[in-house]
Amino acid sequence: MISHKYMTKIVGVMVAVAVALCFLAMLFSQRIVETLGGNVVALQYPTKLFDTDTPIEIDIRMAEGEWEDMLENAMAEEYYACDVVVNGEKIDHVGIRPKGNTSLSSIAMDPDTDRFSLKLEFDHYEKGQTCFGLDKLILNNNYADATNMKEALVYDMYQYLGVDASLYNYAKISVNGEYRGVYLALEAVEESFLVRNFGTKDGELYKPDSMRMGGGPDGGDFGGRPPQDEEGTDFAQKEPPWERGENPGEAFHDRGDRKPSDMGKMPGGGNGANLNYTDDDLDSYSDIWEGEVTGTGSKDHRKVVKALKNIDAGTELETYLDVDNILKYMAVHVFCVNLDSLSGNMAHNYYLYEQDGMLNMFPWDYNLSFGGMNMGAESSASETVNDAIDTPFQGTDFFDALLENETYLAEYHEYLRKLAEEYVYGGRFEEAYRRIRGQIDGLVETDPTALYSYEEYDAGAQMLYRTVLLRAESVRGQLNGVIPSTDEGQKADDAMLVDASEIDIEVMGVMRGKGGTGREEQHGRRDAKSVEKNEGLGYTEQ
Repeated sequence: MISHKYMTKIVGVMVAVAVALCFLAMLFSQRIVETLGGNVVALQYPTKLFDTDTPIEIDIRMAEGEWEDMLENAMAEEYYACDVVVNGEKIDHVGIRPKGNTSLSSIAMDPDTDRFSLKLEFDHYEKGQTCFGLDKLILNNNYADATNMKEALVYDMYQYLGVDASLYNYAKISVNGEYRGVYLALEAVEESFLVRNFGTKDGELYKPDSMRMGGGPDGGDFGGRPPQDEEGTDFAQKEPPWERGENPGEAFHDRGDRKPSDMGKMPGGGNGANLNYTDDDLDSYSDIWEGEVTGTGSKDHRKVVKALKNIDAGTELETYLDVDNILKYMAVHVFCVNLDSLSGNMAHNYYLYEQDGMLNMFPWDYNLSFGGMNMGAESSASETVNDAIDTPFQGTDFFDALLENETYLAEYHEYLRKLAEEYVYGGRFEEAYRRIRGQIDGLVETDPTALYSYEEYDAGAQMLYRTVLLRAESVRGQLNGVIPSTDEGQKADDAMLVDASEIDIEVMGVMRGKGGTGREEQHGRRDAKSVEKNEGLGYTEQ
């Protein structure tokens, strides 16, 4: 039995702890309020907007002439004012603009569609204004993705492993009450994202991009002038490489002996966007600084370079790298085979975050995952399904120190095992796939701006289902030592590779510029045989 004397002490300690917790909660709440511009708004958007059981409903309200002018001048990526109604909540004076890089220029060059990805910036005109606590919302048009679900499934995998990544949901978009189409909605990686994940925005955020066609972190603010090539020709007027008979995917999937560190200032490597340490000169990393999202200076830049230097040397990795989050990021990123990134020779499509000298990475842009950069080459299905898990990054040395450390390699492998055995074969993938189809089948079928027909969507979705299952089979085989887990090993012995002969990458959508839209006049409809070919590959609508 506890004596009265000790009981009094225990109660006193408990009261002191309670007071301290309340004080910390007040400080944390104040930090959130200050971060979001002094507007007292709780972060309700994770449940209000990103409950994936129900798509978001968004009605964009603006003068018809303003809407048309924005679309006609999309390459300028200038903001226009609009009002939006989000799940019944009206928000006035919101900034809206088209966004993207390749997807933006490709849609701009296509006279048959104006389905641009969009960015809603709730605080663009009204400081501190949010949508249930969210400052910016991205609406992706699912360019070059016939399945309409590659990105959604990839972000679902990120959520499954608990990675610092954007929340996702589908959105039914209307303009002045008229249905415009089904888009993928993503939480922008900006202030609200940092507050939700870290409780603060004290760190510095960058979106490095050696492929940037203009200024700004996601493709440019051109000041009203479209981006131009070295000869001064507008990219929107320039014949794209796929129209000239070139295959950009071949350059992005270089499996030669050249090391990423040898790339220097080569195209794709850029000035630091590949995250390879070269020297201590800040100018060597200009592609990082030019992609700043938060305001940064040379003091911040030196912290990044110091971290890159130590990561390159493999010293004090847990001081300079958020190791666990990066290992989880690597697992999902490698599983989904996204060559439009550091996995290929494209030094872009990720966010870099530095806080107190430690680097972290956030994912971005997965519409070309699962082979979408391979352009339908005969070997691309096998390369996608069997992509080597232990030599996954062609465009950077940034991850080498982790892959060369036995402890970290084992943790990375364990996260890959979770994806293959728990996520895919354990039922989460089946559940996500069926949920998504149940939500968007009807929306895709009636989508007035859809880039693919419903038949192409259905065939693509079924093909993706089968591709994910085969990818999981290959990953599991590589983890168990049955299949070689390096490029070199697979080249030397391909006898045990998973047979991917029934997979047609092109059915799922590939980066093909105009052809990537899947329109009949551009690359021909899939005939009945193509649709027939997908029957029995997985989920089929009843």
